[in-house]
Amino acid sequence: MLVFVDMEHASARSQPWGEKIYAARTWINYRLEDLSGLHCMLVRYDRLDRTLLDRLGAQALFLSGSSAPPDRYLAEETASLYEVLAARDIPTFGFCGGMQAMAQSYGHELSPLADGVTESGYTDVSLTGDHPVLDGLGSTEIVRHAHALQVADVPAGFRVVGSTELTPNQMMVDDENKLVATQFHPEFFTDEHPAGKTMIENFMRWVL
Repeated sequence: MLVFVDMEHASARSQPWGEKIYAARTWINYRLEDLSGLHCMLVRYDRLDRTLLDRLGAQALFLSGSSAPPDRYLAEETASLYEVLAARDIPTFGFCGGMQAMAQSYGHELSPLADGVTESGYTDVSLTGDHPVLDGLGSTEIVRHAHALQVADVPAGFRVVGSTELTPNQMMVDDENKLVATQFHPEFFTDEHPAGKTMIENFMRWVL
């Protein structure tokens, strides 16, 4: 059983793009099921805790991106999720806002990109270092970006294996605990730009 955690804040539902975000969650959930051959349960970030994971027999976590500002998330809403993430005892892949949630659970602050810009669209990411999640990929791949914040300080136990000029920490891995986090969105892979699919498939082979 996989668990896909929806990191989007409830306030996003009232935004013009709200319906598209929630439709995408179902679509991504199905993608994870198709790639793994396992059941994948979609769970809201404020409803995930250790008891639920144990009951489900969760083998890995995937954390979605998010569009709401970090200051909208109340401590009492994220406490159980952050407790799970901080334990680092279940393989986890965080996508964009999911990467940021992982860093925050370790006590790290988020930083804006230089000059307040946003990195967006299908553009290059430089991949460095040898890692199972990068098997079959080149030194440069095209992935989807959509972020204005970053994890500038690399958490202890992680090493950076992906970067862009705007975001030096685009991808980080914790080999010991089998944790992967990307500031870009590998889950939005396409036939034209399949690198994200390869990363997710590689992660599943690595941890399952």
